[in-house]
Amino acid sequence: MPEEGQGSIEIGASPADVLDVITDFAAYPAWAQGVKKAQVRKKDSRGRPNEVFFEVGQMGIGASYTLAYRYKAKDGGLSWKSTSASGAVKSIEGEYVLEPAGKGKTKATYRLKLEPAINLGGFMKRQAERTIINTALDGLKKRVEGG
Repeated sequence: MPEEGQGSIEIGASPADVLDVITDFAAYPAWAQGVKKAQVRKKDSRGRPNEVFFEVGQMGIGASYTLAYRYKAKDGGLSWKSTSASGAVKSIEGEYVLEPAGKGKTKATYRLKLEPAINLGGFMKRQAERTIINTALDGLKKRVEGG
């Protein structure tokens, strides 16, 4: 199993509001850096997306993959695992954990296990994970807070 990277950020909104932005996958190309396409393929019995196809690319490296999502109770976040992948990505697992941080704020923690299809070496792989995590958290904060 690939090594896990993680990061956290405080967002000025409730966990429910943060989760609403996370699960609005169709909007990802407008704000999530590197996401070219996000298409919901299936929804669960509550109408929440639980299978989403992505096309991503940055600096000439591209990938496409489908993620299956599982939701945590009480707007606590969601986790995902790739069901198919091609291009620069072999497999992806991750999660957002959302915790109330007082006064209408949320602590969002992003965890990622990425297995690239290309050999990056340990340092480069950790650097790529760190960049993905930091970019995702910063983009989420800006989107939720209206920046």
